[in-house]
Amino acid sequence: MKRVGIYVILVIFGVVFLYPFLWMTMASVRPEAEIGGFGIVPSRLTLEHYDEVTNKIPIYRAFLNSLIVASSVTAGVLVFGSMVGYALSRLRFRGRNAVFMIILFTMTLPFQITLIPLYVLMVKFHWVNSYWALIIPYLLNGFSIILFRQYFKTIPQDLIDAARIDGCSDFWILFRVLWPLSVPALITVGILTFMTTWNEVLWPLIVIRDRALMTMPQLVAIFHIGGQAEARLGVKLAAAMMLAIPIILAYGFFQRYFIESMATSGLKE
Repeated sequence: MKRVGIYVILVIFGVVFLYPFLWMTMASVRPEAEIGGFGIVPSRLTLEHYDEVTNKIPIYRAFLNSLIVASSVTAGVLVFGSMVGYALSRLRFRGRNAVFMIILFTMTLPFQITLIPLYVLMVKFHWVNSYWALIIPYLLNGFSIILFRQYFKTIPQDLIDAARIDGCSDFWILFRVLWPLSVPALITVGILTFMTTWNEVLWPLIVIRDRALMTMPQLVAIFHIGGQAEARLGVKLAAAMMLAIPIILAYGFFQRYFIESMATSGLKE
């Protein structure tokens, strides 16, 4: 009976958590006049809201832009973050701990502090209104370095020593030995990086002005605020759903590895 009670409580909390998302999903495919209610099941299904979104804004072009930017940033973070994490976890050099502490300190700085200097750099590099401004500043972050460092510490040193005896370089050890053993960490960093980059709005609003280069969150935000949605809630919800679906699918597919990595990355100091 105790276990039944726990499951009942979990089901209740699950329904409370899922209800807003289910309501948003169904509201995006119901007539505008019915959206004001709290019910989930509509009288009829319609895709008119999605048609309006695709006709008013280049949502598919923005989706492609977001995919290019988020994929490029994710790939760069996986490569460079794992390289720094490997160096901090397995290589011995003077100042290693100081470097690690500096990286930890940078994580405490809010992004708004570096926003203006970073924009000035983009202007001097002539990267404003280009993919470079959206990709280059995000190719390395402190969280990925820390997670890789902690995960690499759980891998036996004997395995790395055996690879060195066989003549492997540090790059070979990292990408051919450690990477296959660090799939949960790679997927965790990949998911979080992709989600963060995909949902970024402030930085694209600052550096991107060409409509053809706008990312999906940026275009949807302008669509909501700029008046093109004409205060129609169904159209706004349809645009929000098109923005959220890729992230939901990615997390749902990789969540097992995500949980495994978060559970094991801090086991060894």
